[in-house]
Amino acid sequence: MDDPYLNDLKDEFKKYSSELKTLNKKLLKSNSSEEQSRIIKKIDSIAKEMEKNQIQSVKVTKSRLKEKGKSKKS
Repeated sequence: MDDPYLNDLKDEFKKYSSELKTLNKKLLKSNSSEEQSRIIKKIDSIAKEMEKNQIQSVKVTKSRLKEKGKSKKS
């Protein structure tokens, strides 16, 4: 299904994944517990955004599928 909004959500998800990889590398290299704590908070924040993104993506996909089903019946 090619939908501009869903494509935007996918792009955001890819961006979040990239950020997580970068933060993970920084976390592994860090020796400071304060810096590690800050990085972990960022990771948690990004994970929450990713979860919201996925929930929205599922809702939109279901909605689009319902719309397609209704239009086929008409």
